[in-house]
Amino acid sequence: MPMTVVVTRDVADRFRGFLSSVMPEAAPGVFVAAELSRGVRERVWTVLSEWWADMPGGSIVILWKDDAAPGRLGLRTLGLPPRTLADLDGALLVRR
Repeated sequence: MPMTVVVTRDVADRFRGFLSSVMPEAAPGVFVAAELSRGVRERVWTVLSEWWADMPGGSIVILWKDDAAPGRLGLRTLGLPPRTLADLDGALLVRR
């Protein structure tokens, strides 16, 4: 079970309250879990995505270890221009 990090910016209190029930808030808007299973991570993202559809505003980024992704880092975003990770000759880059 890999480390998961969720970063929020300018979201409704509802999002931060929900995330606080699942993972500790290490800094304002930064939630971390050292061992969050894939199933729990997917359920958390589903809740955040559904709420986002009803109440868009601010941004949410989730990152986790993903052996199949470039740089072994999974990334999903809400509210930002879509971002993906790309491996360019061993350098991990963010593509917008």
